[in-house]
Amino acid sequence: MKRNIRQCLIVAATALSLAACDVKDPIYNTPHPEQGAITLVTDWSGIGEGLTAPASYTVEAGDYSATLTGTTNLLEPLFEPGSYHLHIYNTPQHITVSGITATVAGASGNVDGAGPFVQEMPGWLFTDAVDAVIEPDTEQTFTAVMQQQVRQLTLVIEPTGSTTDRIEHIEGYLSGVAGTLDFSAGIYATPTNVELQFAKITSGANAGKYAATVRLLGIAGEQQKLNAIIRFTGGSPEALNLTSDLTTELAAFNADKRKPLTLGGKVVETPTGADFSATITDWTPGNGEGGEGGSAGMETNN
Repeated sequence: MKRNIRQCLIVAATALSLAACDVKDPIYNTPHPEQGAITLVTDWSGIGEGLTAPASYTVEAGDYSATLTGTTNLLEPLFEPGSYHLHIYNTPQHITVSGITATVAGASGNVDGAGPFVQEMPGWLFTDAVDAVIEPDTEQTFTAVMQQQVRQLTLVIEPTGSTTDRIEHIEGYLSGVAGTLDFSAGIYATPTNVELQFAKITSGANAGKYAATVRLLGIAGEQQKLNAIIRFTGGSPEALNLTSDLTTELAAFNADKRKPLTLGGKVVETPTGADFSATITDWTPGNGEGGEGGSAGMETNN
């Protein structure tokens, strides 16, 4: 009887031993089998000529947020499996970013009653949005191709005639510029105004013309309109108002922001009783360099 019991125990122990040998240890590809690792590469090759990548930038993914430098970074800590929407952006002067929305800072403007204004010279904003599906036990690399989101615009006026030497100042504003941008969906919103201060060009091929340069997040709304005024020394002649619809000329402004846009037009006067008003027509794009563009002729009565 005891011998039978002993044999049964030996058989049972052998069976357990064989069963234990049959169970293989799981093999993992990484030290983090339950989570995934992300390496983020930023590609700055598509930004405008003469611009440089910012010293630092931000990456956000859900509750994760980090400030990074350089072009290749391992994001820490590890990520739980799932779908993530990565937002990558820098924070230039006069622009704030919340989630996927960039907002240009407000400004006081130069015309009362015209509505809100934005800063006319914000810093250079670069962004990208990347969809990432994170799997457990993986090390994945995602590349963000950084897009330039601020474009330079220069408007040029060439006054001619007997009163050009009495021009004291030209200023105005452009309406229908974007105050906000959803850079993930490419939606421009919050139409607002930007101040224009024209300065006389004193050298080069465009000497004698007046140019105003601004940087814009984009255009928004149904119309972009220039409203300007030319003031003369001693108030003689009286100030001349300029208006011009630039909706058509700026229709493609939000595309290819890497290239500065310069426009020059032609001033046409309209009598209004004892005074004159003026509009600028026949706008012509220049070569993308500040101060270049089509000329505009202007005659005023003394």
